[in-house]
Amino acid sequence: MINDREGRAIVLGGSMAGLFAARALSETFAEVVIVDRDELTGPNDLRRGLPQGHHLHGLLARGQQITEEYFPGITEEMRADGAQTGDVADDVRWIINGKRLVQVESGLVALTSGRPFLERHVRDRVLALDGVGVLENADILRLRTTEDGRTVTGVTVRKDGAEQVLDADLVVDATGRGSRTSVWLEELGYEAVPEEKHKIGLGYTTRYYRVPDEAFEGNISINTVASAGIPRGAICQKIDGGRAIVTAYGILGDHPPTDPEGFLGFIKSLAAPDIHEVLQVSEPLDDPVAYKFPTNLRRHYQRMTDFPAGLLVIGDAVCSFNPSYAQGMTVAAMGSLVLRRHVAASRRPDALAYFRDLATDAVDGCWEMAVGADLSFPEVEGERTEEVQQAHAFIAQVQEAATRDAAVARAYSRVIGLVDPPSVLHTPEIEAALAGPRN
Repeated sequence: MINDREGRAIVLGGSMAGLFAARALSETFAEVVIVDRDELTGPNDLRRGLPQGHHLHGLLARGQQITEEYFPGITEEMRADGAQTGDVADDVRWIINGKRLVQVESGLVALTSGRPFLERHVRDRVLALDGVGVLENADILRLRTTEDGRTVTGVTVRKDGAEQVLDADLVVDATGRGSRTSVWLEELGYEAVPEEKHKIGLGYTTRYYRVPDEAFEGNISINTVASAGIPRGAICQKIDGGRAIVTAYGILGDHPPTDPEGFLGFIKSLAAPDIHEVLQVSEPLDDPVAYKFPTNLRRHYQRMTDFPAGLLVIGDAVCSFNPSYAQGMTVAAMGSLVLRRHVAASRRPDALAYFRDLATDAVDGCWEMAVGADLSFPEVEGERTEEVQQAHAFIAQVQEAATRDAAVARAYSRVIGLVDPPSVLHTPEIEAALAGPRN
């Protein structure tokens, strides 16, 4: 275990994964430099490097817990600045298959805000850490390595038209789905990174509103979840600035329109009328804006047999999920705990050991959950093994029971919040409730 902070780590990308990584690295390295092509420290605006930043983002309960652990008091700080907080299962109205789940105290915090607001608060806390800095408006050009390509020693960037070399003991790629690490590795003579893709053809459209408080009936969010019968969903959520954000989504080309009438019509077609009723008494603040997400993407770094020292990858650069499940930022936070543990043992950890732990501790379960949920839609391509079909039937049982049983609703909220493992849904209490009378 390393006791003294020494050396320099470079984090490529200043989005949420990069911020969590920088926080983890700050405990071991004397200097941590976040490099990003955007201006990070300016006004609270949408960054060009985050084209989906206009849309709804959420930290699941486990992500909120990790954020609070890293930055004590940040939840209350954001609440005081306009974010909304409540209980994940009691103050959020979950509607699945057109039915409301029982609203019950879960003991988990729901934090709702716009993405720029959340990112700014986390970034401010990261940059306040001793030894952490940012190089913004800098294009990342390539890795620096030893002559034999066995060790990464830094990166070359372009800033203000001139190339700069940044030396580092460790480079962490948090540049997101568009990461070039797999390309760089092949250029260095390493094997191709195994990739897995699943086409979902997701499209979502977002509009902001001013919503009377009473329209939410005491909730901070209304989540109408897409299901096999009606593969359209939407979330209407209170956020900072006294606003509400509404993001509607559909799969395989069935996307919410961007004209106001079409957008409202899509909302009206959902399995429950709750969000449409809220919008009847609300004031639009802008025009609808769309974004498309074609495929789930996973880069299986843990399957590689060789990898250079001094380089690690985290966040969407490893695995990019269907965003309607809101797992991305939370998985990045979970991944940063793996990073923290490995660099605490060695400033230049065994990359393949790190990737194996990243897979088992942060990615595997969420990937299986997301891909399995996508396969519950008959139109989505993919193999539905007997195991997958059994999982679909079981989750349908759980969701139905959660509409009438508080214990099931509480347990289910903790599982989808990534706080408890799915095995808690197989306890005697829950299984007895699943066998109970149906609505």
